[in-house]
Amino acid sequence: MESITSASYAVHFNHNAYAILEQHLTEKNYSKLFILVDTNTRRDCLPVLMSRLQDKYDFEVIEIEPGEENKNISTCTHVWEALSNLDADRKSLLINLGGGVVTDLGGFVASTFKRGIAFINIPTTLLAMVDASVGGKTGVDLGPLKNQIGVINQPEMVLVISEYLETLEKRQLNSGFAEMLKHGLIQDAAYWKSLKLITDFVDLDQPIYDSVIIKNKVVLQDPTEQGLRKILNYGHTLGHAIESYFLESTEHETLLHGEAIAIGMILEAYLSLHLTNLSEEALEDITSTFFNRYKRVKFSPSDIQNILSLLKFDKKNSHGNINFVLLHTIGKPVIDIKIPENLYQQAFTYYNEL
Repeated sequence: MESITSASYAVHFNHNAYAILEQHLTEKNYSKLFILVDTNTRRDCLPVLMSRLQDKYDFEVIEIEPGEENKNISTCTHVWEALSNLDADRKSLLINLGGGVVTDLGGFVASTFKRGIAFINIPTTLLAMVDASVGGKTGVDLGPLKNQIGVINQPEMVLVISEYLETLEKRQLNSGFAEMLKHGLIQDAAYWKSLKLITDFVDLDQPIYDSVIIKNKVVLQDPTEQGLRKILNYGHTLGHAIESYFLESTEHETLLHGEAIAIGMILEAYLSLHLTNLSEEALEDITSTFFNRYKRVKFSPSDIQNILSLLKFDKKNSHGNINFVLLHTIGKPVIDIKIPENLYQQAFTYYNEL
């Protein structure tokens, strides 16, 4: 597969990616090389990377605990201190080998350590391959509130290598697949239709490539999210609030990112029916597609109230307004939509009664 060029870096794929990484490491002559992993990727993915590089390079490995609950400033401090103790300087390189937590947090750590060192993302989850590692967004959560602290800063390169997906359970793959479905909903109705036909995750190389093309196309036109890039947040306004609520709740099982966003996309499709003229046929298509792939969650009145109270923290908000991305048709989004209060409850009622 050909590499995909973004504004200041490129996304390289599969075995070609290793050769490009080796060439880059040789040419740049970094002062020190670091790899950030979590417990899982150290066990499952780091040996694969080392074997492909044939032990040619001397890396220092920094490990963090896995999971969204560890995507915070405390973990950043641990990594900053490790870099400092291992004599990292401004000519060092940090390679982030992991899912969205590792690439988001590692990118933020690199962007702020000594006012910025170079970093490379090697995403190991489907979610990170098609979303978190591409586009330059870095950051961490503030308590349960998603991605409140961070900067937009581009990596040296992104390496998307599908063999790392073999380490994932189906639930994790499904989580990433939700973001791919989102790409179809916001940009390409034909892609949406093709994804609906996928019944297993045996060969995802082409769909992954297509998703990266879609996201890269949007980011190139609006790198700092002033307008068009907001469409990538479809399903995320309510989805992030749901994810944050379930993350801190002691009464509910934590939802993976894609599971929460899938619910958000159903709810926001219902809002689209009432506010941006999405057809009932499209709403039914979206609803049935996500219900066929993701478990249903029952929301109590208390759950709904708590979730809605978190909407004020959404990153797209401005001047006290909660701004939504909705759909006019599948493949055609509309940004900066304000939601009447009564429709929130109607959307959750629609979801609960399906």
